[in-house]
Amino acid sequence: MLEITSQWLNGTMTGKTLLTMLISMLPVVELRGGLPAGVAMGLPIPLAFSAALIGNMLPVPFVILFARPVFKWIRAHIPALGNFVTKLEARAYAKGGQIKKYETWGLLILVALPLPGTGAWTGALIACVLNMRLKRAVPVIFLGVVIAGIIMTILTYGVSVLL
Repeated sequence: MLEITSQWLNGTMTGKTLLTMLISMLPVVELRGGLPAGVAMGLPIPLAFSAALIGNMLPVPFVILFARPVFKWIRAHIPALGNFVTKLEARAYAKGGQIKKYETWGLLILVALPLPGTGAWTGALIACVLNMRLKRAVPVIFLGVVIAGIIMTILTYGVSVLL
């Protein structure tokens, strides 16, 4: 069964697209890893870009809405992870101070720069910590992910792919 699933994921265009989306949903990896992986699997750049964008954006509303309750639950039920959650929140608060100063522009820049410690997951966590409304944060994060995708495409494949 696992072999059939593996063949389907790697052997069909639909499977490769879904795998690109799944890779892009992972924190830290996000679109920065999903887009090159999709192209490496043989997807055309526009399809890999779209799949990576969708995959990167899928967790965002859930992170914004549920990060605090999940952190609270972890502290109550898995005390061993309490320090990790505290460090994660502290990091979000630290970056959040800079973001709060520049509001949506700060969030956009944070998400758009394809560097370690930035991206949609970090932007969503900061939006949650700063109590940003979903309808305000999601479009800004989406635009940041699009910009990050364009930057990654240019860095990985050159300007010629956009022409």
